[in-house]
Amino acid sequence: MKGVTSKLVKQPLLQGAMALIIRVMSKASRSYLAAAALLSVLATACSASATPSALEGPAAIIHDGDCVATADNSITVYSGRSEDLVGPVLEAFTCATGIAIETNFGDPTDLALALSTEGDLTPADVFLSKSPGAVGFLRNEGLLTTLNSDLTEMVDTANAAADQSWVGVTGRQRVLVYNVDNVAADELPASILDLADPIYRGRVAIPANNGSFLDWFTVFRAQAGDAVATQWLDDMVANDAIVTESNRPTVDAVGRGEFDFGLVNHYYNFQEAAAIGDSHRAENHVFANGDVGSLVLVTAASITSASDDVESAEALIEFMLADGAQTYFTTDTLEYPLASGITPASELPALSESGAQFDVGFDSLGDGLQESVAIIEASGING
Repeated sequence: MKGVTSKLVKQPLLQGAMALIIRVMSKASRSYLAAAALLSVLATACSASATPSALEGPAAIIHDGDCVATADNSITVYSGRSEDLVGPVLEAFTCATGIAIETNFGDPTDLALALSTEGDLTPADVFLSKSPGAVGFLRNEGLLTTLNSDLTEMVDTANAAADQSWVGVTGRQRVLVYNVDNVAADELPASILDLADPIYRGRVAIPANNGSFLDWFTVFRAQAGDAVATQWLDDMVANDAIVTESNRPTVDAVGRGEFDFGLVNHYYNFQEAAAIGDSHRAENHVFANGDVGSLVLVTAASITSASDDVESAEALIEFMLADGAQTYFTTDTLEYPLASGITPASELPALSESGAQFDVGFDSLGDGLQESVAIIEASGING
């Protein structure tokens, strides 16, 4: 049985080469040729594994039965979510359904731009994103199909696109992680705007190249206006904010006391604390009620308009919203489940306690994504 395989798509040059190859494919043969061409151009490993009789590890949390025989079809997933987070779900889906999955993992913005270049000739059936900005961009480009209402009705109205072009899978709250040994209680700011104060000079780490920060900044612009958002970014640069690679290394460094503060997603600190216990010297700080600094972003799933197997693509998204996957997401990755009836992990504080809201006009994110990239690059915050 053909199992889950993966390819990394990171560099625009490689994406351009990928798009050029795909453009000369015929629709009928694109799946086979796309896989072969990407192997050559991207020089990545793609190997099939034998079907296990049952799953082990995290995937077994999601599907605890035997694996079924291979199906005749397969689908391709462009995943802006990392392999360690969604890989077990994809593995469990293949085991449960027999439908094989080929996956390109990469930054959601890069993948969205690659898919836009590929257009109708993309091999992608499903697009997964860390947050809806990238899917909003694809929707605005006319590259997503309308999801079955049975899927979008599995979550609250605020957690799906109004036109049913995407559906939320999990929620992630933006927080300020801080080192408990270096930071006094009276140093915790009430608002993210306070971080531009001189008392925080050189103390705040920002993973400014991360997709979550990009989406957050786009919402910030929409809520506060470009003048306020751009000024805050410039003030953070002037206040010697520290640019970091991504969320997890930022949390690790704050826990070791290398940085006092870091702007990240909530679950990374919970994961680190669960892994190493009391030796991890960091906690999450949630800004005051309604502050954009503690916005909740949703991860999103969508189906491309070019997909020739919408039924299997919908089956995957339904699987991600079913009890097994949603329970895995909240107990293993410590994200907030979005499907109705699933209780968040006990470690997670109730979002209602911080006044956090999901409904912040995510449908408009796609329109502002490229402008946010330009503002961030012009500020110099991303190095």
